[in-house]
Amino acid sequence: MGDETNRTSISEDVLAYLRSPWLTKFAPAVYTVVFLISLPLNLTAIMIFLCKIQVKTPAVVFMLNLAVADILLVVLMPFEIIYRSSGNHWVMGEGMCRFVTVVSFCNMNCSILLMTSISVDRFLSVVYPMQSLLWRTVSRAWYVCLFIWMVSIASAVPLLISQLTVRIDQLNITVCYDTTAHKGFETIYFHYFTAYISIFFLLPFIVTIFCYAGTIRSLSSPKIESTFKKSRSVCLCITVLFEFIICFGPTNTFFLLNYLNINKPFGDSMYFAYIMSFTISSISCCLDPVIYYCGSSKFVKYIYSLVCCGKTEADHKQKDRRLPVFYRAGI
Repeated sequence: MGDETNRTSISEDVLAYLRSPWLTKFAPAVYTVVFLISLPLNLTAIMIFLCKIQVKTPAVVFMLNLAVADILLVVLMPFEIIYRSSGNHWVMGEGMCRFVTVVSFCNMNCSILLMTSISVDRFLSVVYPMQSLLWRTVSRAWYVCLFIWMVSIASAVPLLISQLTVRIDQLNITVCYDTTAHKGFETIYFHYFTAYISIFFLLPFIVTIFCYAGTIRSLSSPKIESTFKKSRSVCLCITVLFEFIICFGPTNTFFLLNYLNINKPFGDSMYFAYIMSFTISSISCCLDPVIYYCGSSKFVKYIYSLVCCGKTEADHKQKDRRLPVFYRAGI
């Protein structure tokens, strides 16, 4: 491993944030909480999608893939927890460092694009319910998800082929993607990272806002009297926008600013802000189950059956018959 690890002299600012309790205590605490909450929630969601609801609508296809993306990230969080708790000392080799980093980036990109797909599907089902029946098919949803996975993996190729571990002799540690001294990035800063932010954040964010604005405006029509559909759509909109603004917005902003100012005096401080925002972005794995809850009435029913064990399937069917038609249909 020593032959593969880049050795470099690090500035005092970098040494300070690598020793900071924000990275050695706060970050592992966040990852631990996310792991303990997100893993059972997303595993339960996958089981419900596959065994109970079954994958029969485009919305379920997108939500199932979102849950899978979260699981792939969460199962690797123990590596991050050990790394941060050990004083940012990576002992698992260059290959594992690249793998964990690539999975983290793929999760964020997949989450953003899948949430955008859910917003588009919701918009079409509400604003153009009849016209979109031919477009909104399960097979096309799977094609969209396959494209999203391929694009997300391709976006992380520069990380996969770059050296990400750096030996810090001053602290006697090896860090994993925690400094700006990565080989292979120097010639692709501006073009790669500006395209990256545009494709994986700005454009999806604009599309999502447009879709939910149109959805809520359509649901505000006096013709729709029931509050069930309105409340679920508003809840879905708030959750998704919260993830965009709080989880993914700061991460992508600092990501771009860091690489545009990597050689500036404040570049190291910008990178520290990026690392912290990336840590906070992992909270999205805990918020995604709220999307499933708001996005599928059947998901709500089966969650209710798990929590209230005394309720039988017949009870749910009887209750389901009392609900509005659109709610029973899982719109």
